[in-house]
Amino acid sequence: QVQLVESGGALVQAGGSLTLSCVASGLISRINVMNWYRQAPGKQRELVASITSGGDTTYADSVKGRFTISRESAKITTYLQMDSLRPEDTADYYCHTRMPGRSVWGLGTHVTVSS
Repeated sequence: QVQLVESGGALVQAGGSLTLSCVASGLISRINVMNWYRQAPGKQRELVASITSGGDTTYADSVKGRFTISRESAKITTYLQMDSLRPEDTADYYCHTRMPGRSVWGLGTHVTVSS
């Protein structure tokens, strides 16, 4: 089993920066890809960024060049550095990974970007 706990959400002004953290516990050696998703009010959950155990990263077009996903070599903590934040980045942010036969989600952390 793997458990994920996010932290770092806050209220920030547009143009500001914020770093989210996701701490994994349990069978972390089985974790390969770590993802950050977000869900804004009234919208579907969307994939924001992903990182593989080899360090390869992918980003949604809406955050490319502004957000950076990174990961400790021990696979314990995954970060999402968010720069040049916009009001449309306001959402609940969730950490996610996939284990054999199941998806694992954290409870989320809320980010509000004020204009």
